[in-house]
Formats: sequence, C-alpha cells, structure tokens
Amino acid sequence: SGETADVGCGNSGLAADAAVLSEDPSEGHSSESSSSQCAGSDGDDKEVPEMCSKSGGNDENSECTDQSSPRAVLDISVSGSVDSDESSSVEQPAVPSRSVQPLQWRNLISGIILSRKKLMARAVTFPQRSKSTGLKRYLGRMRSGKNQMDCSAIAPEIFPEIEKWRPSWRSFDYDELCAATDRFSSDNLIGKGGHAEVYKGRLADGQFVAVKRLTKGGNKEDRISDFLSELGIIAHVNHPNAAQLLGFSVEGGLHLVLQFSPHGSLASLLHGAKGGLKWKARFNIALGIAEGLFYLHEGCHRHIIHRDIKASNILLTEDYQPQISDFGLAKWLPDKCTHQVVFPIEGTFGYMAPEYFMHGIINEKTDVFAYGVLLLELVTGRKAVDSSRQSLVIWAKPLLESNNMKGLVDPSLDVGYDPEEMALTLAVASMCIHHSANLRPSMKSGGPFHEGG
Repeated sequence: SGETADVGCGNSGLAADAAVLSEDPSEGHSSESSSSQCAGSDGDDKEVPEMCSKSGGNDENSECTDQSSPRAVLDISVSGSVDSDESSSVEQPAVPSRSVQPLQWRNLISGIILSRKKLMARAVTFPQRSKSTGLKRYLGRMRSGKNQMDCSAIAPEIFPEIEKWRPSWRSFDYDELCAATDRFSSDNLIGKGGHAEVYKGRLADGQFVAVKRLTKGGNKEDRISDFLSELGIIAHVNHPNAAQLLGFSVEGGLHLVLQFSPHGSLASLLHGAKGGLKWKARFNIALGIAEGLFYLHEGCHRHIIHRDIKASNILLTEDYQPQISDFGLAKWLPDKCTHQVVFPIEGTFGYMAPEYFMHGIINEKTDVFAYGVLLLELVTGRKAVDSSRQSLVIWAKPLLESNNMKGLVDPSLDVGYDPEEMALTLAVASMCIHHSANLRPSMKSGGPFHEGG
C-alpha cells in the first residue's frame, strides 16, 4: 500500500520483440535527467565501475563491470524519516561523493554527456508490438505536443490496445470508483506515498478492491507515460505471489484497480498496532516472497527487476500468502545484459543495495538485497530503518557475524519458533545482504533457501 519515488532510465538492448514506443519512466521522474548503460558481460571484480563504449549496434553501451561495490558502503549513516514510505524515500543525485576516485568522476560525466547527445528515449515495452499502432500514434503526438494532455483523451485510441494486453482487465468509470470509495474519502485511505494514494473500495457487486490513484507532480505527458509503463509491465505478470490487477481508469485522473488484501501489508502486521505474526506465518511469507521474486527474475517472458521490494509492498491474502505489489519502479532487464546503470538514484532507505545506492547499478541482485532486509524484518520484528535512523542491516551485521540468534530474534516470538528454520532464515539473510552482489544468492528454483541449506 505504500508508494515510493523512483527513477526512470533508457533501456538499450531490449529484446527484439519489445516495442520502443515512448519513454520508460518509472513513477515520478522526468526524462531530462535519466540515463542507462546496459552491461553485456560480467567483467572482472572491481570496486569502482568503469564504463566503456561498445562500437556498433544501435547505440548500445556496454559496461565493463561486475555488480560489486565498495566494502565501506554498509557503514554509511542512513538519514531520512521512517514515519511513512513517502518520507523514507531517498533521491540520490547522479553525482558520487567527493571521496570517489577521479576515474569514476570522469566516466560518470562522460556517460551523462553521451546520454544527452544521444537523447536516449526511455522505453515502454508491450506484449503485442505489431498491434500497437494506435498507441504509437498517440504517444508520438504527446511528444510533439499535438495532444491536449487531458488524461481522459487516452480512451479512444489506447483502450483497445490495453485490452489486448490483458483481456480480463476492466475499464472502470470514474463515477464507479467514486461510489466505491465514497468519493475517495480519507476514511478509506489505506496507503499513501510520494506519488500515489491507495483507497479501499467496494464495487456495486460487493467486491472489495484497492484503488491506486496516481498523484505525482510533473507534466501530464510524464504521468501518462508512467501509467502506461506500469501497465505494460503488469501485463506480463501472472503469479500467485504477485498482486492481481483487475482494471484501470483514466477518467478524473489515472487509477489502477487491484484485488483487495484483507490483511493489508506485511509492514502493517509486523510494525502496526495489531502487532506481530507467529513464526510459522513469517517463515511461509519468506518462502512465498522468494517464489514471487524467482518468477519475476526467471519465470516471466522478460526478466523483471522490481526495485522496490519492501515490507509495505508485500500484501497478504486471506490465508496470509504474500503478494508482491507496486510495479511503479520495475524495470526490464534485457536478455543479453547482466545489469543496467540508472541515474538519478531513488529508493527507500534501508532496502537499497550498496552498488545501487553508490553507483546506480541494478539487476536481479538489487531485489535479492532487499529480500535479505525483509528476512531480517521477519526475524527481528524491527523496521528497515528505525526511529533513530539506524539501518537494520548495520545493526544486524555484528550479531549475524557472531551467530547471536538470541540477540536477533523478535522478543515477541519468545521460544515459539523452529530453531532450524530460524537458523536457515538468518543464514540466507546474511548471504542476501552481502556487500558484493556477485556473492549474493540468486532467486533460482526454490529460492536462496536451497543455497542456504
């Protein structure tokens, strides 16, 4: 239910059937300050990434780097409020600290200049390239300024295209959503972030839904592109451990309508007034999230990096099965790329992998790091960043290194847990939050719990 700011970037080297229709903004970022490099090889293990251009091939960039990062990154002080997802979000400028080696400064500046010269368009990819002519025409007119940017103007040309992506999706009337949410009453507000609000609603047939209303600033072109980008990714997602989209509306604003989760988010149960979860439920939630991430990374038609895995984005069904939600930050990882580099850097304190926070490097291991933080939350009952602004990772590392299980386990669990499951969960968490992305496990079949075992 919580929303967070994100970063948009251009994707080079997309799969051949990916239609480059417009920008690929993730929620809340303008195109002028984005860039991306697509890495085609793993490279050698280096502390500071080196960027190098590859000749030929559709203006692609290749990055000669692995996913490792400076060891000292885990010792940084974490700032930012933890009262809400909105206030705990961080935007890291596309400029490294003064302590970074001059070579990185030079490479970074060269990359920014190169991206500006090439005017790299951010890409939105959709399932049916050949049938998206109406969408292409509409987005082309958006860029040329020929369209009035009234959101409702999308309907005539875009609805038929969207319906092809997922025929089961409904196009909701704005009046229907107003009636369902009591005109978006504050009493029905169940989540709020920097760029969206989520309301509980009840449709005329009695079905409960969650209505996500995009509220981000910026121009309408960016908002519509963000909306279509998120829809384009969600169209590929179909898994029990991923939130299910029921439909959308573009009248009176941009809205996504999702299945309602009766137990709310993992964050609300772990840290809310209701208090706590039994260990067995926590362990099953950990396994379910691993299955969902494996699906996004390996099971989808195109690999998806979620980039915003956190407790408030894990929804719980009636039987406490976890569902990964909010794909506003999600990115495709092209088949031939080991990682991408995106600037500027935005995310939520406490969940950001070191190489992403320091260098803008993202790949599947970005999500694995955040998953490790979630495991620590499930074990300890503590927030990713506490009220004193201390990172859970930094707090837990000494206890993990000394195998101090008692010091880590949530006191509310007392002795009501399986010691073997707890030890395994802590071992996996320790691997997932490793400072070097290369040394983190992957979300392969069965999840990292098989590697931890």
